[in-house]
Amino acid sequence: MTLPTQQASIAWTFHPHNATLELVFFGTFISPSGWVGYGINPTSPEMTGTRALIAFPDPNSGAMVLLTYILDPTVKLQRTSLLSRPLDIHVMSSSVTLYGGRMGSVHNGAAVQIYTTLKLSPNRTKINLVWNRGLYVQGYSPTIHPTTINDLSSVTTINILSGFSAAGHSNIKTLKTVHGILNAVSWGLLLPIGAVTARYFRHIQSVGVIWFYAHAGIQLSAFLLGTIGFAIGVRLGELSPGVVYGLHRKLGFAAFCLGGLQTMALLFRPKTTHKFRKYWKSYHHFVGYACVVLGVVNVFQGFEVMGAGRSYAKLGYCLALSTTIGVCIAMEVNGWVMFCRKAKEEKMRREGLVGGFEKGSNSNN
Repeated sequence: MTLPTQQASIAWTFHPHNATLELVFFGTFISPSGWVGYGINPTSPEMTGTRALIAFPDPNSGAMVLLTYILDPTVKLQRTSLLSRPLDIHVMSSSVTLYGGRMGSVHNGAAVQIYTTLKLSPNRTKINLVWNRGLYVQGYSPTIHPTTINDLSSVTTINILSGFSAAGHSNIKTLKTVHGILNAVSWGLLLPIGAVTARYFRHIQSVGVIWFYAHAGIQLSAFLLGTIGFAIGVRLGELSPGVVYGLHRKLGFAAFCLGGLQTMALLFRPKTTHKFRKYWKSYHHFVGYACVVLGVVNVFQGFEVMGAGRSYAKLGYCLALSTTIGVCIAMEVNGWVMFCRKAKEEKMRREGLVGGFEKGSNSNN
């Protein structure tokens, strides 16, 4: 079976009469001083709690070694070095070879085979398989692996009788795509456009109050779509217990909370003649612009999380956002030109230059 990430694969033979599993894992190195490993999590499909077998070149002799590790929560937090210790699952035998036999050498892209014979619990036909690879080994302690989307998604549940991955997480990729599109459109585009509508169109007398309804409609639509995208993101976190994107998650919660405050603020909007109107206006502007900034920053963070930092999707979003920023700059410049012109005319009127000129013209006629 080809595994979903890192060009890894496995092959196995299961003996139901004695619940023995003979398994071989195929992986590749990404560094001459790196490591490759896989493991089985007895409880859930995640890294924490995995009983792992990790292969790497011996720092003293250069020969391949295969050591066993238990990935407890302290490993994820990187509080202590990962030290080898016996597994609490029944491993009957294990060995490792480089692809090509003993004459093989570890280099970028070198393949490794890890052979293991396990004694499973009776009537157990599903295993939670976790695998990964890293760049360095300090002594006999493998260091943290890369944290791209592929590296954080190296987990699956396999039915060893049927040979199929367990269903239930097959829609994660679709949910990620929908999550990204909804949030990019809502938090990353509609929200800034709504802010632009309020800033530059409310001073145009011919527009009247239409700007307010356009502003409110765009922002409410953005918040509704963003809420759906936020809910999908929470669901993705539940479906991927071993994958945590700390910054992206925190920014998402912050943007959602600020968006909720902005929406609730509409219910407590004072009248223009109320003494608290200016305080509400200052609050509304500050929270609104903060929400826009957080939303846009988190969209870019989302592209990195999905491994789409150099994708056409990000390019398209950048073009759309750049167009919006360009319109803002043009309207800002035009606004300042109009403001300066009106200020100059007002100054001339106060000094009597305009009135005197008009009076002189009338007397000559």
